[in-house]
Amino acid sequence: MGRLFGTDGVRGLANKDITAELALELGAAAARVLTAQGELLGPRPRAVVGRDTRASGEFLAGAVAAGLASAGVDVVMLNVLPTPALAYLVTELEADLGVMVSASHNPMPDNGIKFFARGGLKLDDAVEDAIQATLGDDWERPTGADVGRIRTDGQAAAERYVRHLTDSVGTTPDHRPLEGLRIALDCANGAASEVGPEALRAAGADVVVMNASPDGRNINEKCGSTHPEQLQAVVVASEADFGVAFDGDADRCLAVDHTGKIVDGDQILGILATALKQEGRLPGDTLVVTVMSNLGLILAMRERGITTVQTAVGDRYVLEEMRANGYGLGGEQSGHIILADHATTGDGVLSALHLAARVKASGKRLADLAGEIERLPQTLVNVRGVDKSRAGTDEGVQAAVADATARLGDTGRVLLRQSGTEPLVRVMVEAPAQDEADKVAEDLAAVVRERLAL
Repeated sequence: MGRLFGTDGVRGLANKDITAELALELGAAAARVLTAQGELLGPRPRAVVGRDTRASGEFLAGAVAAGLASAGVDVVMLNVLPTPALAYLVTELEADLGVMVSASHNPMPDNGIKFFARGGLKLDDAVEDAIQATLGDDWERPTGADVGRIRTDGQAAAERYVRHLTDSVGTTPDHRPLEGLRIALDCANGAASEVGPEALRAAGADVVVMNASPDGRNINEKCGSTHPEQLQAVVVASEADFGVAFDGDADRCLAVDHTGKIVDGDQILGILATALKQEGRLPGDTLVVTVMSNLGLILAMRERGITTVQTAVGDRYVLEEMRANGYGLGGEQSGHIILADHATTGDGVLSALHLAARVKASGKRLADLAGEIERLPQTLVNVRGVDKSRAGTDEGVQAAVADATARLGDTGRVLLRQSGTEPLVRVMVEAPAQDEADKVAEDLAAVVRERLAL
């Protein structure tokens, strides 16, 4: 077996790659590995389990909980909540372990399992490898009173999370910081369908809600942050100040200004970093981004006296850099944004609240704030039907990357990487002009298709 874990847990086609049997085994293996690593917060191990709105999440979350309980762990089932809510509640409910059943922005037939250690932190690669190595091992199973118990704490946990979100922007009974803003909200028929609108309304916003009627099958279906076209139209039609789109598990968000123009994660990061620096609350005057972030963001931050540090793609790597050096803000172009004072992972609802608070406090339109972060033309091509494992070693592909880099010189950038969550290779090109970026990206993608074809 190759490495089971990708950049965001274990993910694949539900009931084929991600089966009930695998979920049960992963739950039991994770319990044995993680509870063996240190002191417990209580007399016996405790875990929280959440899921997004996919139909398959119902049986997979049950299987994970069964595996945990079979290894002697008491389980609190949170039902449908965003991934960042699960991460927050690991600490809030004094748990030793958290498990989220979600495939985030992936299509509905997929699902995934990701683990959070004590403190709401994603697991290190070494711990994930240890869990995988434990699968299939013989182990001494608890019996009698030593088996774990399972209980549900859905609504109360959701209320705690919403209160945490609204408190982060200073909401009180006498102060609603988003009063006067109309915000269109696309919940992707996902995990934030209830808590997202509730949090924004509690902070004072007039919320126009769309795609918040999950039925188990419609998560991410032509909606949310991966399909913002509906939101763009609704923002203009409803005369909203701006709009926000979550993905299926709401660990990311993208925005749309009042004209219907997309404001991506890079621009949101730039807006928040600028505000925090002006307030003297940006540790080290540093923003942590990934290698996929637009060169325009890096140049804009430099003009404002803000240093950018780049990491590998994945909010877990952004967080590792932030924790290692005490940085307070980081994220990805895709909309994963980590506000370290309030969260241990990307949180779309939290990001939306803080973006809205900045718009209100500045007295400017989102379009004006985003326009201060001038982006270089960028083209991203997802190449499917190829052996992504050879992307970094194939000589023909590497030669094509070198040629493309030479063509652009200092005026642009080329990045080729295998996806950690999907079976594809990503080709990203930045150039001074959009047509040049498109041409270089398509030429490189053609080489990838030819050289790495399955």
